[in-house]
Formats: sequence, C-alpha cells, structure tokens
Amino acid sequence: MKSKIIVENLTKRFGDREILKNISFEVKEREIFVLMGGSGSGKSTTIKHIIGLLKPTTGKIIIDDVDITQLEDGELVEFRKKMGYLFQEGALFDSLTVWENVGFYFLENSKMSHKQIRKLATEKLSLVGLKGIEDLYPSQLSGGMRKRVSLARAISTNPEIVLYDEPTSGLDPVTSAMIDNLIVHLRDTIGVTSIVVTHDLDSAFSIADRIAMIHKGVIYAIGTPEEIKNNPDPIVQQFINRKAEGPITEELFKELKHSKS
Repeated sequence: MKSKIIVENLTKRFGDREILKNISFEVKEREIFVLMGGSGSGKSTTIKHIIGLLKPTTGKIIIDDVDITQLEDGELVEFRKKMGYLFQEGALFDSLTVWENVGFYFLENSKMSHKQIRKLATEKLSLVGLKGIEDLYPSQLSGGMRKRVSLARAISTNPEIVLYDEPTSGLDPVTSAMIDNLIVHLRDTIGVTSIVVTHDLDSAFSIADRIAMIHKGVIYAIGTPEEIKNNPDPIVQQFINRKAEGPITEELFKELKHSKS
C-alpha cells in the first residue's frame, strides 16, 4: 500500500527545549495510525507539524510526494484543503449554530448559498450519527455531541486525511467507544487516512492499524497493536500496562529532584 504521509527526521526546538527528537514514520493510504504516549510526549506537536501549524527545526513532512515544509503560506493554505483536523476541545464557535459550525469553511470561503451549505452540513452530521440538531448551539449539546459536530466539520471539505487530537478526551466510556467506531466508519466509508493522537489505551488498541509509541519526543516502537503489546522495551511496557513503577517514573523523579536543586 502506498505511503500517504512520510515524516522524516523531524526535530522541533523551542529555545533550548527539544520537543521532537529526530522522529520518522510513514502512514499508508486509508490507514488508522495512532500516536500514543503520555502528556507532554510530543504527540500533538507532531500532528501540528503535519497540518502545517508548526514549522520543524529540521526534517521533512512529505504528503502525496510534496514536502509541505517547503511550501509558501498561500500554497500551504491550498494544500490544507485535503486535510481535516479534530481539535482536542472541539473548538466550536459558541455564537454559531451547529450547521453554521459545520459549514464554517464554506460560509467564509465560497459563494454557496446558505441553503446549500446547510444541506451539506446536514449530510455531514448524518455521517457522524446526528440528525435534527442543525439549529441548536454548542452550549445545548453534550460533550460527546460537540465532539461529533467537530468531526462533521473536520470532514466537511471531503478531506483525504483527518487528524484527531485526543478525540476521546473527557468523554465517558460509552461515548468514547462511539467516537472510536466513527473513526473506523469514516475510514471504511469515505476512505480517509487517519492519524489519531491519544493516551487512551483502550481507544488506541481498538482502532489502530498501527501504533507509534512516543515518549519525550522519541519514538520507542512502531507496529501493529499486537506487536506493541509484545514489544520488550521497558518504557513501552510500563505505559501500556499502566504500571506505577518503571523508567518513566524514575525519569520523572530525576526531573523533580533536578528542578529543586
């Protein structure tokens, strides 16, 4: 299967802090690729580079044979049309109705009529299992419904790639499972390539074709869910087995000790 996204020797520094440390991976067409790791591991920073919100210190990001790190701002804006992005907190506009949120891109960037945009929004809402809520406001929705509205907006432009930043964060187990099912459903029905950032182990192992385990800006393992479960690396094993003791904890204690000295 052809590679859709290639991340090659990606490094990111903010001042003296090195957030990503020469990471590399490939994502195949129609694959659900999960970036798994703890808070502050570099997961969200990675996908912000893939959509072009951040520029790398060094390295390449190649999407459909185009190195997007070399694109000018206008070219990057045009290129982003093939990508959808689900923000961690949903990022809906409180003053807009549901259909206006879903159709926001077209309200701002097209000459389509409101009737046409509303019809498109209704179609995308149907894909994520929501009907009859077009005229409600985000404040009138549950957390799970807001996430699904955000997902409908992310796929409103029929993207080839969807990036999910902690899609199940803050949701109850039933709603989380519903979001996981939607990610798989969208891959199967409209053929999107997906990168999912999560620290939710149940979600990661249930939806992933492959998983990359990232810790402190370093990728420790890449493989199928079964390969990750059987990976002998102690950092991988401590994380996936939810152990209180291990190298991750030891690093944390060393950092705390150093910060106090």
